Amino acid sequence: MDRQPDSSASEDLGPDFAKALAEGWLPIREVARQTGVNAVTLRAWERRYGLIVPHRTPKGHRLFNAEHVQRILSILTWINRGMAVSKIKPLLDAPQPPAEPLENDWQRQRHALVLAVTQLAERQIDDLVNQAMALYPPWTVCEQLLLPLLAELQLRWQGQFGAQLERVFLFSWLRSKFGSRIYHNNRQLRGAPLLLVNHSQLPQEPHLWLIAWLASSADCPVEVFDGPIPAGELALAVEHLKARGVLLYSSHALNLSQLPKLLNGIDCPIIIAGPAAAIHHSQLSTGLSMSDVSWAEDPLSAHRELSRKKLL
Repeated sequence: MDRQPDSSASEDLGPDFAKALAEGWLPIREVARQTGVNAVTLRAWERRYGLIVPHRTPKGHRLFNAEHVQRILSILTWINRGMAVSKIKPLLDAPQPPAEPLENDWQRQRHALVLAVTQLAERQIDDLVNQAMALYPPWTVCEQLLLPLLAELQLRWQGQFGAQLERVFLFSWLRSKFGSRIYHNNRQLRGAPLLLVNHSQLPQEPHLWLIAWLASSADCPVEVFDGPIPAGELALAVEHLKARGVLLYSSHALNLSQLPKLLNGIDCPIIIAGPAAAIHHSQLSTGLSMSDVSWAEDPLSAHRELSRKKLL
């Protein structure tokens, strides 16, 4: 039976735990911070596959050392090569890993998800994504599964009968799925939120919700406004929420001449994300600059920029 006292921050951890920390052992929260693999996933890797075997205190708290951290990073390397987590253990001690894995598990998962989308099989989509989220860090799920899936579907939907039906179905599910996760995370978090605003004319921008989920998974409170906010009112929202930062997402060109007016009165870091960053690349490279405004084209680069600005 798996004991999981690690998550209780208020519990008296005892002298053994304090002594272990003084000797250089790391608690699960710190390992999660260093590797980007959350505590739930680390426990799943231990319990299901024996990929890591942490030291346990008499009270059952998991403790890790530098070798554990390195092993976790090796696991992530194999995951990023496309190897299923269930098949990694025999490979960790291999002296020379093969150049390519024998099977790309991410490709198999994406194929199953595409099929589920075409059948409007919501429960199947939910089960497949839940399985990936239980075993892999949020960044990896985005990079290896969800972003390639969306790119593949966008190609499929060009001129395809039923494309709008599939698009609305999937995007509605995605917003509901990650909106629920963000809501429950917010209930556990304190501090100023990150404000994300859909500045496109399109509702349900999936990449915006992926950015929000990545930020929320990094223990950052998140508020998502799924529609444009007029100039002046955006500053009002920042003031009321005491936002730590603002991310504007747009999949279309922006009116750059109106941008200073929109951002007037906002005294926190601002990131403009989405295809708009690529659309306006030439203007950005020729000297358009505004104080404390940066740009990111996709969810992963947006997450990196949020981290660089110390908003996560």
